[in-house]
Amino acid sequence: MPKVLVVDDSLSVRKVVQRALESRRIEVLSAASGTEALEQIGREAPDLIVCDVIMPDMDGYQICDYVKKHPTLGHTPVLLISGIVNGTVLERAAKVCSDDVMRKPFAAEELLQRIESFLNAQSRTAAVSPPLPVSPAPVTAPVEHRTPVVDRAPVVLENAAPSLDLKVLLDGVAQLPGVSLTALIDREGALMEAAGGLLPEAALAGALAACLVESTVGIGQALAQGRLQSVILEYDAGVVLLNGVGDGAMLAVVLGDPAVLGKVRYHVKKALPDLVRAV
Repeated sequence: MPKVLVVDDSLSVRKVVQRALESRRIEVLSAASGTEALEQIGREAPDLIVCDVIMPDMDGYQICDYVKKHPTLGHTPVLLISGIVNGTVLERAAKVCSDDVMRKPFAAEELLQRIESFLNAQSRTAAVSPPLPVSPAPVTAPVEHRTPVVDRAPVVLENAAPSLDLKVLLDGVAQLPGVSLTALIDREGALMEAAGGLLPEAALAGALAACLVESTVGIGQALAQGRLQSVILEYDAGVVLLNGVGDGAMLAVVLGDPAVLGKVRYHVKKALPDLVRAV
């Protein structure tokens, strides 16, 4: 039975993938962090790894790079999943030799098709590969055999930027007095992450916000006002604040008390650099 390791800090994502794979008689391993993933990789040697790009302690690119440079597991396929799939994401994925990048949210059937395609390709390769010739061992001084060991401490790869937890960043804004919801949305309106007490409404707010921002950007361009930074919508029951997060996403903050708008805008501006790095 093939083994697939699912790496995602979201329990719901891990459970959805687990149910889908187990229905196809695929053994599922799971990890909620990069450190846990490296322990599983070293101990279980999975046949395939499905890994979220945004992780609490290290990102998916670092995990993929670790796998591809591993002396015995470098052939293991790595499928990265990301809320945003743009040129930057694809470039970084190619740099660490990821086998594919899949956008989330995704349909379980689509994920199954990609996973089964990788596993079938591995089976065919194993079936046709001839056994390696065995040469007599030369008589030399004993050489120390080093077995790769995965430390339990967080692994920091050289020159790798620290990973930021998107959920934690959104929680920091959602916990401000007067804020009922924070949601990060891509430019097409797909919900990437949310925090707060109105989570069922987050997807709808994201889709509507995407349409609004696109039209507002057009107005700004027509009036030669430069790049859009934020939009403030005032309603009878509160305020919705929209902020651009880099070129590929936006942050929607729903406030029940308009009086805290100034304080919330200050905190959002402070959080924006980290949000841009996280996405």
